[in-house]
Amino acid sequence: MKINKIDTRHGTANQSTFSHGNCLPYTGFPWGMNYFAPSTGAARGAWWFHPEDRTFEGYRITHQPSPWMGDFSHLTMTPVAGPLPETSLWHTVSSYRPEESTFNPTQLKITQLRYQITSQLIPSMYGGILSMNYQNLGLKDNGLMLHLPGSYELQQLDDYSLELSIINFAGCEDENFTFYLKFTADQPFVLSGNLSDEDSSVRLDFKAAKQVQIHFATSFISKEQAALNLEREQDNSAETYLENAESAWNNLFSRIEIEHHNQQEVSTFYHNLYRSFLFPQTFYEFDQEHQKIHYDTSSKTVKKGPLYTNNGFWDTFRTVYPLYSLIAVDEYGDMLEGFLNSYRATGFLPKWLSPDERGLMPGTLIDAVIADAASKSIRPDLMPEFLEAMKKGATSQSENSNYGRRGTKDYLKLGYVPLTHHESVNHTLDYAFSDYCISQVAKQTGDKEISDFFAHQAKNYQNIFDSETGFMRAKDTDGNFRADFLDISWGRDYAEGSAWQTSWSVLHDFAGLIKLHGSRQNFENKLIELCNQRPNFNVEGYGFEIHEMSEMAAIEFGQVAISNQPSFHYPYLFSYIGKPWMATPLIKNLLTETFNDSPKGYPGDEDNGTMAAWYIFSSLGFYPVTAASNQYVLGIPLWDKARINLSSGQQLIILAEPNAPQQVFVNQITFTDKKVNDTFIKHEELIKGGTLKFDLGIVPNPLKYTNEQLPYSLTENSLLTDQT
Repeated sequence: MKINKIDTRHGTANQSTFSHGNCLPYTGFPWGMNYFAPSTGAARGAWWFHPEDRTFEGYRITHQPSPWMGDFSHLTMTPVAGPLPETSLWHTVSSYRPEESTFNPTQLKITQLRYQITSQLIPSMYGGILSMNYQNLGLKDNGLMLHLPGSYELQQLDDYSLELSIINFAGCEDENFTFYLKFTADQPFVLSGNLSDEDSSVRLDFKAAKQVQIHFATSFISKEQAALNLEREQDNSAETYLENAESAWNNLFSRIEIEHHNQQEVSTFYHNLYRSFLFPQTFYEFDQEHQKIHYDTSSKTVKKGPLYTNNGFWDTFRTVYPLYSLIAVDEYGDMLEGFLNSYRATGFLPKWLSPDERGLMPGTLIDAVIADAASKSIRPDLMPEFLEAMKKGATSQSENSNYGRRGTKDYLKLGYVPLTHHESVNHTLDYAFSDYCISQVAKQTGDKEISDFFAHQAKNYQNIFDSETGFMRAKDTDGNFRADFLDISWGRDYAEGSAWQTSWSVLHDFAGLIKLHGSRQNFENKLIELCNQRPNFNVEGYGFEIHEMSEMAAIEFGQVAISNQPSFHYPYLFSYIGKPWMATPLIKNLLTETFNDSPKGYPGDEDNGTMAAWYIFSSLGFYPVTAASNQYVLGIPLWDKARINLSSGQQLIILAEPNAPQQVFVNQITFTDKKVNDTFIKHEELIKGGTLKFDLGIVPNPLKYTNEQLPYSLTENSLLTDQT
C-alpha cells in the first residue's frame, strides 16, 4: 500500500474519559521535527482534534506526543478573508466538510466554507509549504491569521517575509525554550495585530491576491538556523515537497509488503505501520557544514550530534525498537546516539522526553532498548558508555525526581521498593528487569563482574511474590505485605492496572515465575483465570475510574487489558508452559476484534507507536517478549503472505496456509523448509532471510516440547519436564 492511501484520522476519535488510540492526525515526515494537523476544538485543551467535528480552526504546528503530555512550541495558521472585528481563534473558525478533505501523512487539504478558501499544507522535515486559493465570494482582504499562544516576538523583514519566535510548553528545563520560524510568501503582505504579546493573533494581509504560497521553516536553535533551513528548501515547488514526502514514507512502507484476501485488514496493517514511524521525533538540525547539531535545554547551549524527543520508554521499549532492529537499523542507531546525548546532558538516561525529561512512569526502561540493541550488535561503539549510564541509573538517587529510579536506596537495601513509594510493585518489577538488561550489556562488553552482579539483582522480583494469592504485592519496609489486598484494585501499588495487569511483568524470567507458582499447572491455571473472567475493576486506588479501566471493560477479553502496554505479552505466556496452541485463538481474535483502520481503530492509547508495533509483530506471527534474548516467541500470522525487506539486505517471506477465519491454530511451522521444533525463532536466523511457513488448522496440535524448546528465561526451565 502506498502512503497516499493512509487516512491520518486513524485512532483519533477520543476524549479524556475514553481512548480509541489518543492519536492525532499527523501530517509530516517520518520521525519529523514538526507535525501538522487541523485544529477543530481547541477549547477541549489537549483533545483539540476530533474527526466528527465540522469546525476548522486552522493548521496547527504541533509537538504533542500524547494528550497526557501536552504540546510544546505550537501555533495555529488560519487562512481568512474579509474584515474580522475579532481575531481570536474562536472568531476566525469556519465550518468544513471532513468527508471532502484530505488527511494524509504527506498533505492536508481543506476548504473552509465560511471563506471559500481551499488550502493545502505539505510538510518537509523542518518546515513546509502552505498554498491558499481564495475564491472570495465578494470578500476582500485575503489573509492568514497566526494564533500565537504563550509569549512571542515577531518581525516583518520585508514585504514578503517575517521571523517569529514563540515560547510555550507543558514543561521544560529551560524556562525560555524557544521555537523559531521564518515565513516567505510569494505575494506581498501587510502585517497587523499585536507584534509582541501574550496569547494573541496577528494577520498577514495579502489584499486582493487570489493565490498565495508560503514557504516556512522552523528551528529549535536560532532565527539564523530557521533561515538556513528555509534557504535549503524554499526553491522547491509544492510538487517537489509532495514528492519528497511521499518518497520518504514509501521507502519505509516498502520494507513490509502484505498480501491478504481481506483488504480491510491490509489497510489496518499499513495504518499501524504509519503510526510506527512517527516517534521519537527528530530534535536536531544541520549547520552550515551539514553537521548535526541540537539545542540542549539543560545547559541552554547548542551542541553537536543528534537528539530525539517525544518518547516514553515505559511504552516503546516493548515493540517499537525491536521492530526497528529488523527494518530500520540505521535510524535505530542514530536514535541511540541521540539518547546517549540526553544522558551526557543530564547525567541520567531519559525516561519520558517531551521536549526534555518529564520523569513519568515507573522504571528506567530505556535499559531494555539499549540491551536489545547491544545483543543485536547495533551501535556497539556506544555500549561501554551506555553501560556506565545504566549502572549510574541503577545505583544513584537523583536529587531531581524526574531523573533515574525512584526509591533506589530502598531497592538496593531491601531488594524491593517498599509501599511508601507510589506504584512500588511496578518499580520493583521494572528495576529487576532493568537489572537483567544491564547484565546483558555488561556481558556484551566483557564485564563479567558487573554482569553477574546485575543478573543476581534481576531476581529481586521474587521478593514481592505472594505464594498464597499468586500475585505480586506491595511490602512495607519490614517485609510485610499490605494488608488490605484486592486483586482487581487499580492504582496505589500498581501503575495503570491491578495485580492482574502487573504480576506477569517478569519479562526476563518466566521460568522463575513459574517456580514461584509451584508448578507449571498452577501457572497455567492462573493464566486461564486471567483470561476467563469478567473485566472487573475496583477504583479505590485512584479514587475514580481512569480511562484504562473503561477501555478494558469495553471489550470481553477478561483481564487481558490489551488496551494498555503491560498486557501486550500475555497471549505469549502460554509458550512458556509449552502450550502455544492455547494462545493462537486469543491472538487472532485480538487482532481482528480490537483493531481496525477507522478513527476508533485502537482498544486504548496507542502511545508513540508501541500499540501499532504490537499489531505489526503479532500479525506477522512472532513477538519480542524479552529484550536482549534475541528471540521472538512464535504466534500465528494474520496474512496470507508477508514479505519483509530486512535491514540486513535479505528478505523474509512469511506464509500462512490455508488461512480462513476458522483456522485459528498452528499445525506446523517450517523455516526454509526445515521444521521448527521450538516455540521461538532467533533474531540471527530471521535477519539472514528465508521463508517462514505456518501450516494452519481448525483444531490444536498439542505438541510436546523439551525445556530447550521453550523461550528464554534467566532461570533454567527445570520444572517443565512433565508434559502430561
